[in-house]
Amino acid sequence: MLRPGLSLTIRRCAIAQTRQDAAGFRVSHRLSRRTFISSAVQGLSDGFLDLAIALPYPPSLPAYTTTIILLTVASRLALTVPFSIWARRRQWRAENIVVPEIKKEMPQIQRQVLQQMTADGFKASKEEDIKREFAKRVQPLADARRKELLSKYHCSTLPTMILPPLTQLPLFVGSTIVLSKVAQAPTVLDFESFFTITSLAHPDPTATLPIILGLVTLANVETARWFIGAGALEREKKVAEWTAARRAKGENVIEPKKFIQASLRGLSVARILVAAMVPGSVQIFWVTSAVFGLFQSWILEWWYSRKTDRHLRTSTSATAP
Repeated sequence: MLRPGLSLTIRRCAIAQTRQDAAGFRVSHRLSRRTFISSAVQGLSDGFLDLAIALPYPPSLPAYTTTIILLTVASRLALTVPFSIWARRRQWRAENIVVPEIKKEMPQIQRQVLQQMTADGFKASKEEDIKREFAKRVQPLADARRKELLSKYHCSTLPTMILPPLTQLPLFVGSTIVLSKVAQAPTVLDFESFFTITSLAHPDPTATLPIILGLVTLANVETARWFIGAGALEREKKVAEWTAARRAKGENVIEPKKFIQASLRGLSVARILVAAMVPGSVQIFWVTSAVFGLFQSWILEWWYSRKTDRHLRTSTSATAP
């Protein structure tokens, strides 16, 4: 039989050994995961170089630059455009089917609340208290009905907003990492130039491409109103009137759309600064992706505007006597 002191020592040694084994397992797990990511990036880098060499480009085209542009366009068409179209269709249903139905049902909801307040025997000495209680009861019913309609027409807000960026982010980050790896010395990209870039392995010495990137990003924000339809303009006018009325009463009204636009304008400047520090291969990818996104936005906005105007004309003719 072991003495108490010796037994305690053995238990402490066993606990220490267990902790050491666990720490060793965690380190081994992290190393294996890091090795897997490194090998995957290296494999994709080698595949990119092999593809650029294998494709039969004319001698006048720079092989690696052309491959970056073609792969960017192809990957955006295959992986991001379908989700952007999907989200735009859901947004159209939310704004042109759900919102009008909510407006149509609001009088009924308000009558229901008034009947409920009367049945509850609600009384107040001030008209403001009555309005406040009325709005307090109407809002939950309207929100619940809105959620029902969004679910019915398969256009819930959260998936519509989150899914397109989630599909673009892995592609953007992964391509940036791979192209940065390809540009590490020694590399064949050091011997290819394009536009104002003297070497794809180094940043543009004139900062021309970073500036173009910032301007394209800014254009994506500022030109969104080019294709806005009459219905959207009418809604914006009503929102502006509502906002002005609220502010005239001394209320603080937050406008998320303007906040997002201001943030995107700041992002345009930030992208110039960041892009000026990355290799030319990454700059070409970023500019190509931004230009593709700009044309994608124009096409989707044009489609959205035309479909909305056509829907409004159909609705007007159907309700006309």
